[in-house]
Amino acid sequence: MAFYYEEPSRTFSEYLLVPGYSSTRCIPSEVSLKTPLVRFARGEEPALSIQIPMVSAIMQSVSDDRLAVALAQEGGLSFIYGSQSIEDQSEMIRRVKRYRAGFVVSDSNVSPDMTLQDVLRITEQTGHSTIAVTEDGKAGGRLLGIVTNKDYRVSRMEPDMKVSEFMTKFEDLIYADEDTTLKEANDIIWDHKINCLPLVNKKQELVYLVFRKDYDRHKKNEHESIDASKRYLVGAGINTRDYAERVPALLEAGADVLCIDSSEGFTEWQKITLDYIKKNYGDKVKVGAGNVVDAEGFRFLADAGADFVKIGIGGGAICITREQKGIGRGQATAVIEVAKARDEYYKETGIYVPICSDGGIVHDYHVTLALAMGADFVMLGRYFARFDESPTKKVNINGSYMKEYWGEGSARASNWQRYDMGGDKKLSFEEGVDSFVPYAGSLKDNVNLTLSKVRSTMCNCGALTIPELQAKAKITLVSSTSIVEGGAHDVMLRDKR
Repeated sequence: MAFYYEEPSRTFSEYLLVPGYSSTRCIPSEVSLKTPLVRFARGEEPALSIQIPMVSAIMQSVSDDRLAVALAQEGGLSFIYGSQSIEDQSEMIRRVKRYRAGFVVSDSNVSPDMTLQDVLRITEQTGHSTIAVTEDGKAGGRLLGIVTNKDYRVSRMEPDMKVSEFMTKFEDLIYADEDTTLKEANDIIWDHKINCLPLVNKKQELVYLVFRKDYDRHKKNEHESIDASKRYLVGAGINTRDYAERVPALLEAGADVLCIDSSEGFTEWQKITLDYIKKNYGDKVKVGAGNVVDAEGFRFLADAGADFVKIGIGGGAICITREQKGIGRGQATAVIEVAKARDEYYKETGIYVPICSDGGIVHDYHVTLALAMGADFVMLGRYFARFDESPTKKVNINGSYMKEYWGEGSARASNWQRYDMGGDKKLSFEEGVDSFVPYAGSLKDNVNLTLSKVRSTMCNCGALTIPELQAKAKITLVSSTSIVEGGAHDVMLRDKR
């Protein structure tokens, strides 16, 4: 006979935190959000920690090298998506590891034969007002000029006018050698009263751009995620098929941590993959596994050597696994059970295996709830897909700007490895959708806003650290009518315009 759970599985929106005693020490500026990323023994420090409990999802529409740098600057970590060639994924890792703060690799480029219409299209998609003109129209090509919004007037120029006719030519640019330091670059910018300084190599190929507007951002951020060589930390997704070829390449490129990307982690395939990594690299290579939704799944992966365990099946905004296959569990219930299993495992073995809540985060306060319920950090997809730094296009739909966002189980991504059950190398049916999310601006601004809410709520609970929150939190179920009561009701809202 099938096993039946007595309680329904619940979502984060069905819970609220009840305030606890707050001392005068409980102010947001005193809250530490530092959290372990990988397993560690009692009395020891984890080999890897992050300064904020946020990592980005292993998705084509979320985690590339640009977002990885932006998130590491804020203290989090990205897992570069694995549903691409080994070479392309490795190159993304290398770009993060060799990134120099303040030195931007141009991702808005045109060739001289392209038109004003192309420039306007790129500007609308990216929001960038400075576009490099290279011989082949690609980043790293021979620099021929720069186009900014000062170089054209839409009302007085034809859309098919060639870029070569209105760009600022290379010979008229102020530029510098690729070995120029950030201080030297900023001095040149201020001395010449320019907004952007291209750095080129001996072949006149564009290497970096340095912007005046980024000056304040170049100051050291005490929360950034860096390695011993002060390079940004970055993770990488792997699968259970080509790990023997992919893992060595990613490690050679500089990946700091790996994660098996799968819709369901309670499988022998994950154990085989973990066994391979631990046999060949020992404890030097850190690898997370998942996803699971109960204590049994957690124990299986912890015993198999996973350095952290991801929780969640079917809770993502673009995930339709529950709809298609009828499997999964409410995210809050899954986190609560797995957190108990994690604590029991720690008591039994003296080994602490961090858990990551992946999916089900709709509102900022859900992050705090996930942490209070026992998660060490959360993995977010839709949240990060909305930002400038995500790899997708910004599009105008009915007068509102949106960003593209699609699931790894959608036909667009066709990431069959994530849903692999040992059959044909194809996606038999979709477990994700292709969608849009409202554009939200920069990662930095939004992450800071979210975390300010998390810190404030922690203070309401009398907690200054995540472990203290988990020990002190009082959590209550809410009824459907009290959910209505929690928002604006029985009033007519003013038009904010």
